[in-house]
Amino acid sequence: MRQLILLTLLIFADMSYSQTVNPDISETIIALEKAALEKWNQGDPGGYLELSAGDVTYFDPSLEQRLDGLDRLREYYRPIEGLINVSGYEMVNPEVTATQNMAVLTFNLHSVTAGKVSKWNCTEVYRLELDGQWKIVHTHWSNYIKP
Repeated sequence: MRQLILLTLLIFADMSYSQTVNPDISETIIALEKAALEKWNQGDPGGYLELSAGDVTYFDPSLEQRLDGLDRLREYYRPIEGLINVSGYEMVNPEVTATQNMAVLTFNLHSVTAGKVSKWNCTEVYRLELDGQWKIVHTHWSNYIKP
């Protein structure tokens, strides 16, 4: 009996580990994020809005508290449409930790606007929806990075 329990635990531990290092999910999530960033850098927040689930939650340094829901995120982004113009960016050290239905992307973002580099930390939590699409369910941006 003891051997059966041990074997079962080893199988589940192996399955759990294999889910955290799935290169296909990592590549997909990073590609989705980069596509949204490309639009954002041209003043179009639509890439992130399309990626966000209806129940998305959102933090960034200019908000006093968490923003809840896609409609509120859409309202928040509306005034900045067309105003962002990033001439270049680098997604530094992206890492995805995933299960079959959830993925957490963390990275540093260095973006260049008018010759000035802004440095950000980002965490995105993605959920695999029933229709097979990955959607952002939580975003957290911070730009207070110690040099």
